[in-house]
Amino acid sequence: MQIRFHGAARTVTGSMHILTVGGKTVVLDCGIFHGKRDEARERNRSFPFDPAEIAAVVLSHAHIDHSGNLPGLVKQGFHGPIYCTKATADLCAVMLKDSAHIQEKDAEYVNKKHAKKHLPPVEPLYTQADAHNTVPLLIGMDYSATFPVVDGIEARFEDAGHILGSASIALTLREGSRTVTLAFTGDLGRPNLPILRDPVFLGDADYLISESTYGGRIHAPVSAMEEQLLDPLRRGIERKAKMIIPAFSVGRTQELVYVLHKLSLAGKIDHLPVFVDSPLSVNVTEVFRNHPECFDSETWEILNADHDNDPFGFERLQYIRDVEQSKALNDRPGPFIVISSQGMCEAGRVLHHLANGIGDPRNMVLIVGYQAEHTLGKKLVMREPVVNIFGEPHEVKAEVVVLNAFSGHADRNELLAYLQQFDKRRLRSSFLVHGDLDQAEKLTAGMKEAGFGRVVIPTRGDRVEL
Repeated sequence: MQIRFHGAARTVTGSMHILTVGGKTVVLDCGIFHGKRDEARERNRSFPFDPAEIAAVVLSHAHIDHSGNLPGLVKQGFHGPIYCTKATADLCAVMLKDSAHIQEKDAEYVNKKHAKKHLPPVEPLYTQADAHNTVPLLIGMDYSATFPVVDGIEARFEDAGHILGSASIALTLREGSRTVTLAFTGDLGRPNLPILRDPVFLGDADYLISESTYGGRIHAPVSAMEEQLLDPLRRGIERKAKMIIPAFSVGRTQELVYVLHKLSLAGKIDHLPVFVDSPLSVNVTEVFRNHPECFDSETWEILNADHDNDPFGFERLQYIRDVEQSKALNDRPGPFIVISSQGMCEAGRVLHHLANGIGDPRNMVLIVGYQAEHTLGKKLVMREPVVNIFGEPHEVKAEVVVLNAFSGHADRNELLAYLQQFDKRRLRSSFLVHGDLDQAEKLTAGMKEAGFGRVVIPTRGDRVEL
């Protein structure tokens, strides 16, 4: 029995871990790697195995850095089952097609520029046809139900509280006379996040693979979300700003809309137009409405108190699908908010809003999620004076505001609180992934102080015998 760490080893994106038991190979997550363009293109096209020989995929959640390379896997010959929760299956059905559409359109846009410069064309990682072929392979499972993955591997999903349908995964591995248990946290959410239930403990295990995204950082409390957002909004309203919020279409967009809904009901921003400019966000929000089993008690109370009270909509909110309506926002006078994907500013309509807005000092960019190294979002967080968008330089004059209360990832204290539920005497080894090296090292130190034994930060390609 063996684990091979491939994606999200000493980095945050491109989650992928390879599990081999009894000659069968199963992949845990299959995400897109975000980073420097050429490196990302090569990493995402090259699998460390023959996709046709993979028996199954077990998927923690629908975020593109965990699910986004599934169509690439299918394109290269994979045809097995993809196990996930039911909400994740529904989200992936719209997200993967949208990801393919964005890649096709971005490749088309870049190729127009390349043609003018006599540069060779680029191809999308995969097409909408590849995404279409992936969707029938998704098999939705209930939380807390044990199911066979392949001979020798059983799995169980528990709510990770990160996004709709997100799961931590308990795996039981059997080979000959040996049986071991493996816990994979996926991405852990925060207790008391809006909309979703809190993370559920997986139960004890022999081995653990844990995320470490914020292993060395403490977030502002979830209770600070409304005030942390309201303060910059008031500044933006006063100077008639276009307030651009890059946000992942799954989870972060719905959380923002939920908080803005509450602020509007309280009369604090009832005059401020809000646009969600992402066809995917519109579709994803419909998936949210169809999966109330994932909601926490507060959201249930809102729904039950008034069936017409939609936590994902209010009077000044408009969802935009049409590209012409999107373009019209470029000429609209402020103040207004536009929430647009993609969350790390690497693709999608948000790039056009940034290209048209960051050169105006009246405007504002609000960062509400993790930004991986070398992404445009990270460069904005670092307040680089000039950034490239579609290969063209743009001077950053707009105000950049970072709001860490909106993080969907557990912080250091929340991670440690979750991990300390494991029986440290039984746990043989813990592996920290999905985190930059400095964050994984800080979480390692915290785990050691808490009494954990062997804690490893694997590098890409490392193999571990169980």
